[in-house]
Amino acid sequence: ALVLGCTILSVLGLSYGGIVAVRYLFPVIGYQEAVVVTGLVVLALAGVVGWVLRRVLLRPITALAAQADAVRRGDGRLEPPAHHGTAEMFRMGEAVRAMGRSLQSREAVLRSYADHVTHEMRGPLTVLRGAAELLSDPALTEDDRAALTARIDGAAARMEALIAAQRALARAHDPVAPGSARVSDVLPEGATLARDGVVPLPVEVLRAVLAHLVGNALAHGARTVTVAAEPDRLTVADDGPGVSEGNADRIFEPFFTTRRETGGTGMGLSIVRRMLEAQGATITLEAPGPGALFVIRWPAAPGR
Repeated sequence: ALVLGCTILSVLGLSYGGIVAVRYLFPVIGYQEAVVVTGLVVLALAGVVGWVLRRVLLRPITALAAQADAVRRGDGRLEPPAHHGTAEMFRMGEAVRAMGRSLQSREAVLRSYADHVTHEMRGPLTVLRGAAELLSDPALTEDDRAALTARIDGAAARMEALIAAQRALARAHDPVAPGSARVSDVLPEGATLARDGVVPLPVEVLRAVLAHLVGNALAHGARTVTVAAEPDRLTVADDGPGVSEGNADRIFEPFFTTRRETGGTGMGLSIVRRMLEAQGATITLEAPGPGALFVIRWPAAPGR
């Protein structure tokens, strides 16, 4: 409304005002002088209109373009601009910054994961190369040959786990349309439902999140995993050994795992967190120690 109003007033008001001014100034100071004075006044007012348009449109657009270019170069910090301009420009700026943060986060995670996989693949590849060389020895006994075959299978399984984690990480960044789901409809096997309810998360997201949290708890020795839906949160509690205080701050970090020797990649909880963040939700570990309590929260609905 501000931009359109300024444009319409500048086109109609300045034109009409100039004509009226010349008409009334002409008998007083002469025609040529009236035209010059009116032209200067119109030029000054047009400059004011141009300053307003520059402030509410050009400067925010230029700032957004600079931030987008910085993101492209990889050195953008995505700081809010000093002037947002109009409300529409503010919303567009927030959307661009959110997109930039998402791209930066995805790039950082994928880069670190690529470095991690490169490092982790060296072990299985060394095993495969060494086993292949030893298997070519005709003097090997059947027991030794079976042991080498088992080592090859273990190395291949480790590589498959890393590749599967990479695919899951890529899917976690895919946009999923907002939605809602009833917990009982996606409750995984092995979990007990203490309180049912509808949560503001898409079905596929909620299913994947609960499947990992429940499966992770059972894999760590829990006998009971309880899921409860509250108006503003979803809790997943288990009676397993829990998470030590030293590890509590690290469990959501990519590649952190206490089950590396059994094939853990350390990507599960990191993927869960990123899937929830894409929906505006958060996940925290509320009770480290004996038993674990994970709490998923989401923003309150407008008007609450």
